[in-house]
Amino acid sequence: MRKALRLARQLPTVPYPNPWVGCVIVRDGRVVGKGFHHGAGTIHAEVEALLDAGPRAQGADLYVTLEPCCHYGRTPPCTEAILQAGIRKVVYAIDDPNPRVAGKSARLLRKRGLAVEGGCCSQEAADLNEMYLKFQTTGMPYVTAKVATSLDGKIATRTGDSKWITDEEARRRARLLRAEHQAVLVGINTVLSDDPHMGPRESGKGEPWRIILDSRLRIPLGSQVINSGKCIVACTALASTTKKARLERAGVRVMSFRGSSVPLKSLLKHLAREEIISLMVEGGGEVLGSFFDARLVDRVYWFLSPVILGSSLSRSAVAGRGAARLAQACWLQDSSIERVGNSWLVQARVPSLPAKSSGAALKSGRA
Repeated sequence: MRKALRLARQLPTVPYPNPWVGCVIVRDGRVVGKGFHHGAGTIHAEVEALLDAGPRAQGADLYVTLEPCCHYGRTPPCTEAILQAGIRKVVYAIDDPNPRVAGKSARLLRKRGLAVEGGCCSQEAADLNEMYLKFQTTGMPYVTAKVATSLDGKIATRTGDSKWITDEEARRRARLLRAEHQAVLVGINTVLSDDPHMGPRESGKGEPWRIILDSRLRIPLGSQVINSGKCIVACTALASTTKKARLERAGVRVMSFRGSSVPLKSLLKHLAREEIISLMVEGGGEVLGSFFDARLVDRVYWFLSPVILGSSLSRSAVAGRGAARLAQACWLQDSSIERVGNSWLVQARVPSLPAKSSGAALKSGRA
């Protein structure tokens, strides 16, 4: 199973909205077939492994990191391919929470006489697909907050100077983190002050959607995010309809909301319906503060640079309303730290709050 988990990450770009899946077929103690999922519309890991094994799959055991699918999406069901190949036993790591699967495949295979076991290396498999699992169980994208600050928690000096707090190695790592998400989000003030590229700038890495919070559509038509060809601007009824039309002619997707500010939960639900299941929020401080205040962040990547900026006028990384008492603060869990360039990278998980499913889960599942 651990070999299958390693195979699942063979793909150089993210397979979202589909999950990472790896598969290994074993016969008489030897691996006779291997496969991994290459993205939406391509054959699934199980089918690739079965093709690799050929006739050796007859009477073999199949190990896969996620419960096989049993429905028609963009590809036929993997359960049919498993049955036709003559597999005798299926071992999978975790159930697929997609309602079109959700235990149905395991029951179907058992009914057809196969031995089926679940739960092997389940924690590793869940960690691998935490974004997909969150989306399927809540109907909301997985949200990562990425921050780069001085040791005293500042993202810019009192005059607004921010380039660069971290060195090139740390910034390169941050760009690689972008490539692990379908979309990157910033506020309009970041665009106006920095004109950021917001892409990975690495060959072979997928280009994320650039999402800009811009209530009044102040974004310049010549900005890099618009020229990227993958830009979504979220605005409100206060925005100019003329500017909206000009942006749409430039290839920008404009999402408009009622009120005077973009409602973050509504925006995330809209993105989920567009099959965007992972989102990295990069700032600025008010934007990050709004996401933390709304308890919409799932994971934090925080780059700490060995510099002190000082001044109460320097820009803080996380603004917003914040906590009135320590008990209300966002206490992180499962934290780790590593050295990256001249900085330290702190990774941590934000504890999830109990919530009802929004019912907006991806209909097609693995497709």
